[in-house]
Amino acid sequence: MGELILLRHGETAWSRDRRHTGRTDVPLTQRGEEQARSLRKAAGLDAAVRVIASPAGRARRTAELAGLTVDAVDPDLWEWDYGGYEGITTAEIRETRPGWYLWDDGVIPGDADHPGETVERVGARVDAVLARCRPVLADGDVALVAHGHVLRVLTARWLGLDPALGRLFALDTGTVSRLGDEHGRPVIASWNVPPG
Repeated sequence: MGELILLRHGETAWSRDRRHTGRTDVPLTQRGEEQARSLRKAAGLDAAVRVIASPAGRARRTAELAGLTVDAVDPDLWEWDYGGYEGITTAEIRETRPGWYLWDDGVIPGDADHPGETVERVGARVDAVLARCRPVLADGDVALVAHGHVLRVLTARWLGLDPALGRLFALDTGTVSRLGDEHGRPVIASWNVPPG
């Protein structure tokens, strides 16, 4: 059985500034493009039998700069929809909601383009991604190019955990992680590894 190779897109101005970036398609910074190019060095990345990316330009551009050909764009890999918190930082949210924590407190509704979603909804989306990937893993590795929070939730679900336990898996921009199995049980094979 192959592994799931998770690539978090390179840095954007909003990820650098720690702004919640769900459905707003912010481009990679120069550093983000350098991070994406350096992903070419990730061992075994070129052996993936399938590459699936989020629809976001930042994810597809990361794949391109990493030397990957995207086989499919999957809307279920979009980042968590932060609703009314789109584009603002945790510190700004805590000015009106002291102690707010995304994984416990969720988001507020936003506009029509950012209605917001619960962590359970993100979990259902990544469950669908995993269901589509599992048969392909029989043929080899599958690379998923997406975003920090959605990949954290996906990891929790891979391990059979509640979606909110994605909070346990910090994930930096421009990194590679691998999910596999050991004796038929799901494991994290490597996590949050910068390339090179």
